[in-house]
Amino acid sequence: MAVITPNRRVRKTPFTPGVEAEGVKAYTVYNHMLLPTVFESVEADAAHLKEHVQVWDVSCERQVQIKGPDALRLMKMLSPRDMDRMQADQCYYVPIVDHNGGMLNDPVAIKLADDHYWLSVADGDLWQFALGVVIALGLDVDVSEPDVSPLAVQGPKADALMSRVFGDDVREIKFFRYKRLAFEDTSFIIARSGWSKQGGFEIYVEGADYGMPLWDALFANGRDLNVRAGCPNSIERVESGLLSFGSDMRRENTPYECGLARFCNSRLDYIGKAALADQAENGPSRQIRPLVIEGEIGPCTGSWPLLAEGKQVGRVASAVYSPEFGVNVAIGMVNRSHWAPGTRIELMTEHGMRWAVVQEKFWR
Repeated sequence: MAVITPNRRVRKTPFTPGVEAEGVKAYTVYNHMLLPTVFESVEADAAHLKEHVQVWDVSCERQVQIKGPDALRLMKMLSPRDMDRMQADQCYYVPIVDHNGGMLNDPVAIKLADDHYWLSVADGDLWQFALGVVIALGLDVDVSEPDVSPLAVQGPKADALMSRVFGDDVREIKFFRYKRLAFEDTSFIIARSGWSKQGGFEIYVEGADYGMPLWDALFANGRDLNVRAGCPNSIERVESGLLSFGSDMRRENTPYECGLARFCNSRLDYIGKAALADQAENGPSRQIRPLVIEGEIGPCTGSWPLLAEGKQVGRVASAVYSPEFGVNVAIGMVNRSHWAPGTRIELMTEHGMRWAVVQEKFWR
């Protein structure tokens, strides 16, 4: 099969030697970097994640650094979320929208200081948008990409493994909070977060030289915990309702359509607020819903239309068979007219027509 050729535009990571030694079978490209997608198999990787502990190379979660006297002012303009409530050791999920209210990214913000933030971004060149706002308004803030490569430790045994490497202080980190903890002659920001519902941490590794020493330390301390290399898993994340920007939600969708209304609580005049006023008051005309797809399906590699009486009433962009629940689980953007739980809708796939049934809630 074809391979991806690394270069300055598609970069390896500080952990690539470890990833390759652990037998990675496939990559995708995410934020111009390699992101592993399969080790043993998607099914086996999901089963292991739910029982043990995995180390994920998620260096592709690049940081947009916002630093300077106007840093908080810029943060308040970029996101509908109220940034005034953010505490010093806190991480925030912050939808970012354009002037029409369309989603541009959904990063996790880390507050390093009152004038210093990192935005751990989904796939997209968000720094360009932020820099454009800075230039247009003449703000006193620097926008850059620091040399920071996140490494995730995910799974029910994550606390046990992390405490062996960083000490018991790591167990005290609350959800979406962080501590800076020592490693060798340096220290890293460690947050209780990650793109799974199995629990775990993300380590923000500053400086490429520490990549493999940290990787090796985690594996050396986790053999009896059945530690393995892993990656964000499509089965576990669809079961959990974790949305993928660029797939389940795109620029044509608003935060309200993506079920993110609780993160739109800023009273300030952020970019796109006027465009979102109607949905803020009356709700969206379409919204993310969990679905079960009947019959056999193959991989969902694009977008499958949902149809009712020949008219499109939504789409599915993420669908996969769940061995644990014994059904095809899916995430769909569904019109209000057809989003009630129990509604059966035709789904056109490249494998033929299937029936999709709207569910009341996700599986996790």
